[in-house]
Amino acid sequence: MKFAYRFSNLLGTVYRRGNLNFTCDGNSVISPVGNRVTVFDLKNNKSDTLPLATRYNVKCVGLSPDGRLAIIVDEGGDALLVSLVCRSVLHHFHFKGSVHSVSFSPNGRKFVVTKGNIAQMYHAPGKKREFNAFVLDKTYFGPYDETTCIDWTDDSRCFVVGSKDMSTWVFGAERWDNLIYYALGGHKDAIVACFFESNSLDLYSLSQDGVLCVWQCDTPPEGLRLKPPAGWKADLLQREEEEEEEDQEGDRETTIRGKATPAEEEKTGKVKYSRLAKYFFNKEGDFNNLTAAAFHKKSHLLVTGFASGIFHLHELPEFNLIHSLSISDQSIASVAINSSGDWIAFGCSGLGQLLVWEWQSESYVLKQQGHFNSMVTLAYSPDGQYIVTGGDDGKVKVWNTLSGFCFVTFTEHSSGVTGVTFTATGYVVVTSSMDGTVRAFDLHRYRNFRTFTSPRPTQFSCVAVDASGEIVSAGAQDSFEIFVWSMQTGRLLDVLSGHEGPISGLCFNPMKSILASASWDKTVRLWDMFDSWRTKETLALTSDALAVTFRPDGAELAVATLNSQITFWDPENAVQTGSIEGRHDLKTGRKELDKITAKHAAKGKAFTTLCYSADGQSILAGGMSKFVCIYHVREQILMKRFEISCNLSLDAMEEFLNRRKMTEFGNLALIDQDAGQEDGVAIPLPGVRKGDMSSRHFKPEIRVTSLRFSPTGRCWAATTTEGLLIYSLDARVLFDPFELDTSVTPGRVREALRQQDFTRAILMALRLNESKLVQEALEAVPRDEIEVVTSSLPELYVEKVLEFLASSFEVSRHLEFYLLWTHKLLMLHGQKLKSRAGTLLPVIQFLQKSIQRHLDDLSKLCSWNRYNMQYALAVSKQRGTKRSLEPLGSEEEEAASEDDSLHLLGGGGRDSEEGMLA
Repeated sequence: MKFAYRFSNLLGTVYRRGNLNFTCDGNSVISPVGNRVTVFDLKNNKSDTLPLATRYNVKCVGLSPDGRLAIIVDEGGDALLVSLVCRSVLHHFHFKGSVHSVSFSPNGRKFVVTKGNIAQMYHAPGKKREFNAFVLDKTYFGPYDETTCIDWTDDSRCFVVGSKDMSTWVFGAERWDNLIYYALGGHKDAIVACFFESNSLDLYSLSQDGVLCVWQCDTPPEGLRLKPPAGWKADLLQREEEEEEEDQEGDRETTIRGKATPAEEEKTGKVKYSRLAKYFFNKEGDFNNLTAAAFHKKSHLLVTGFASGIFHLHELPEFNLIHSLSISDQSIASVAINSSGDWIAFGCSGLGQLLVWEWQSESYVLKQQGHFNSMVTLAYSPDGQYIVTGGDDGKVKVWNTLSGFCFVTFTEHSSGVTGVTFTATGYVVVTSSMDGTVRAFDLHRYRNFRTFTSPRPTQFSCVAVDASGEIVSAGAQDSFEIFVWSMQTGRLLDVLSGHEGPISGLCFNPMKSILASASWDKTVRLWDMFDSWRTKETLALTSDALAVTFRPDGAELAVATLNSQITFWDPENAVQTGSIEGRHDLKTGRKELDKITAKHAAKGKAFTTLCYSADGQSILAGGMSKFVCIYHVREQILMKRFEISCNLSLDAMEEFLNRRKMTEFGNLALIDQDAGQEDGVAIPLPGVRKGDMSSRHFKPEIRVTSLRFSPTGRCWAATTTEGLLIYSLDARVLFDPFELDTSVTPGRVREALRQQDFTRAILMALRLNESKLVQEALEAVPRDEIEVVTSSLPELYVEKVLEFLASSFEVSRHLEFYLLWTHKLLMLHGQKLKSRAGTLLPVIQFLQKSIQRHLDDLSKLCSWNRYNMQYALAVSKQRGTKRSLEPLGSEEEEAASEDDSLHLLGGGGRDSEEGMLA
């Protein structure tokens, strides 16, 4: 069993808060998700979360002009300098205050951050090694209230800053003689965005009340002149300062203090601005509340988002309306336009929604939304390709583990979903809910084809399906009963009574028709589905049962109880075989308002979810804690503890009390500081949709609600407060040899290949366990000799080759070659492998998952082409019939029919690609 699981991806949440960015090529969107950053590749239809995390939720992200570096700043002012090429953190920095926005200059030499009521300009990190990556160059004072937005001129000579005090300030990035600062008014609300015109000092400013001001400058960018020295002493001092700056690489800081109303003598000979026009977006109600904007300078396209979910597209400077559309009923938090101006990205923090809109064709490129409430449960499909999740919002979502996207959402449930599971075929999802229904969804037609209900209304807390997929059972939370239905007919088969407390978990034995039910009455009951009138066994526990699960081979049962214990049972003989004390491994954090320490709070916590690994040797356990523990079952020891999150924006994260928040009047956390903002999770009064002044906010508590191991054994998933976290085996950075000795080296492997001793070369490559070397050895085998080499492989190495082939199917283009290897291995060693089916099952399922993905892709393409060809032949036949009826038809009609057929045949691939992209 390998424990080298690393954080792989974050699903279930696509946007939380902060600003969106497009990469330089315009093909990917960079979206902040909690304290992590996810990159959505729109061309290849994939999502990838960077393997880094900030201490608090991400507030803003600044991208360098070449797209290689990113500055990620969290709510606490901590910044990470990240290389997007190697996906690693290069530098840590603290801005000593909350940063609202960060922006690189177009030439990449400087960047500006807005912090409080000031703007600070730093030297951007270069390509050479530096002791300090962030060096402060200038500090700009001027606004009285918080600064909100930044924009640069194309030549990086000046930048503009907007503020909440309704003023817009233009600052010079260099020591210009005729432009040090300039203050612009004209607005009656906070500035949301300000933009320079292309190759000009003319600018646009937008305020929160939906007003756009157009400002014209009387000086072109070339008219800015450097401040000349006065006298020979000043000339000497200037030269010395320049030499000193070159030596110290700009270590000296300059402070520039602007005045809102400078004296008349200070204005003479300076740059002047005049207001050309003032436009109003809407004059009706809440549409005026402008929340986000973006401007594409080349196409003069202005995109504005409003609190009502409406967005406008205008052409500037004439202010011509192009589109006015609504994407949701929630406020648009961020807008971004890609480099070509074709795609527009929108982020809605209220729903956790991310949209990419192609405005010219009026179609979605990407439309993703996570659970806007807590995720409660998840399940893997039998081949490990899909994950289904259920949340408190009543939604059931199915995610593709390879792309990271949700491709179907079921909204039939009217209350929170409490359990989800796949049937053995992998094409049916069964869910239970607090609305009193158990529903079955078809993944072929994406519909709810069965709805199971109880004779009396009850709330279902869990659901399970047997190995055949014919029997569905669900446990009731209020009537303490277990209901059993038939999947084929939808009829209620039986009601199992006997528990004296709410049912907390159900699980079918994978090998037999035995159902295990856990309850708060301190028992686990085993029911025989062939004779369900009697309980087969009753296992007495020392505390309330919270979770129950069978080992993959069905020979062992694990139960988590309220006293933080995990007990293991032999279901055949009803004998306890072991127990694990997990109280000291939970390590719960301290809430902000707790009166007791974290150590004492841990006494009331327990594991609420369990999951066996694919080989059954280990078990995962999680609960009301930021840790997931993995235990060795036979040795009953803690193997490893995974920290799910380090995000201090969540509650119950800190181990000790923060004394800075303690005052003589009590804890500062008691003050709802975000009452007037949209940060955190708002709880309005029931029935109130908007305008609720009594809404209060709270920090979500970190917890792990569900754990599942992939059937392939390569990864496991957890539903948490942060989202759906995927942990997988990262073999690229690990040296994990197999029966290695000193005589095995890469040189010896290549020497054996030159001598055409392919079997020895493959065995030595597998001992080194380096994927590149194994790939080189396998691909060097001629096609005709694959069968001979396969037959000479020892049985122990067949499993290693199959595992490598399964991973290669996901990345390699040599599909037929690897399929030939797989076919020969299974045909020649099938009988021997069958005797070890239990241990080899994860590898075989991993192989099946990889081959199935290619089968789905190719079958879609072939079906599409077949239908297009049938349609083209039908059209040509129809034209042929028409020509036979009209013998005097013109040659132009015949050419047109041929052109139509060619157009239909040639257009299919392009349309299908766009459809897959959308």
